Amino acid sequence: MMAPSSSSSSSVTPKTTTSKPNVFKRFDVVSDHSDHHYVNNKNGCGGGGRVQKKIMQEWKILEKHLPDSIYVRAYETRIDLLRAVVVGASGTPYHDALFFFDIAFPSDYPTHPPEVHYRSFGLRPNPNLYASGYVCLSLLNTWPGKGKEKWDPSQSTILQVLVSIQGLVLNKEPYFNEPGVGNRFGCEASRAYNEKVFVLTCKTTLYLLRRAPLNFKVFTAVFYRQRGGVILRACRAYANGRVVVGHYKDEDAGVAVTKVKRKFVASMVELYPQLFKAFQGTGASMEGLLEHLKVETGYPAPSKPRGKCIVKRAFDKLKTILGLGGSKKKTKEGEENENSNNKNDDGTKGNAGVAAAAD
Repeated sequence: MMAPSSSSSSSVTPKTTTSKPNVFKRFDVVSDHSDHHYVNNKNGCGGGGRVQKKIMQEWKILEKHLPDSIYVRAYETRIDLLRAVVVGASGTPYHDALFFFDIAFPSDYPTHPPEVHYRSFGLRPNPNLYASGYVCLSLLNTWPGKGKEKWDPSQSTILQVLVSIQGLVLNKEPYFNEPGVGNRFGCEASRAYNEKVFVLTCKTTLYLLRRAPLNFKVFTAVFYRQRGGVILRACRAYANGRVVVGHYKDEDAGVAVTKVKRKFVASMVELYPQLFKAFQGTGASMEGLLEHLKVETGYPAPSKPRGKCIVKRAFDKLKTILGLGGSKKKTKEGEENENSNNKNDDGTKGNAGVAAAAD
């Protein structure tokens, strides 16, 4: 399916600009679609004039309204195909990373939603983004939804799909995208999942730098040349427990504020030098950065929550009153130990030299 040669097509096809060669347009039309996931999909090539007109409308919407963090490429000879890249938002475990999606319009578009394939490299960094490339989203009718959550042929657009992926899928706590896990935001399970997600995001970055999609090779290299230093500093901060994964702001507190899993630290130690080398290959500034990750284990661990300890002391006291705690008399040494524990519980005195990594 080729782009119509009428004036409607020329009005949305971006003009080539030679005066600013380094500007990567958010929307553009290119020719090479040979590595597209749906290149052999014949179902979208037979749409008539009505389908072509609707696709041209989609082009116009994308050209005018794409946010700064989403880029799309359409194809001259296959207007039924698109490729989009979404930049992971700050405040999420996907920050400073790229996520690519191949899109195909069906022959009866917009009666049915577009097909969307995530370029996963065999990784699953989100409950909605499968290692197979399957994208689970109610707007695509690939997940049950109600009312406006589902595809509406009269209103839904590709732009809505892309913005939903960025805002609703690649969010700050993707653990809760999984049905049935509740909504206890900030819980230990969610933090542990974010650590896993960040590791997979770093691996995705390495794959992209080795094998970027066509028409995005220069963009990918420039993007990571600009963000490489930030990503490496984030790896260092996360591995040392200086900030919760997903919340790095390109500044280092210098002290541990959270515990991290040993498995996560080991993954960071392994991935960091690979990232360093890959970013160095793009020309990124490595100023102030070591080639290997330094993990510190001698800084204080965060104080334990007081609530649980208060309850435990009250319960122990009740057992003593009821005669359930044994007949041992409290020794002077025992009293000193209890006082010491009390100080630790309320945070007035911590244990130095405890590793931030936890099993």
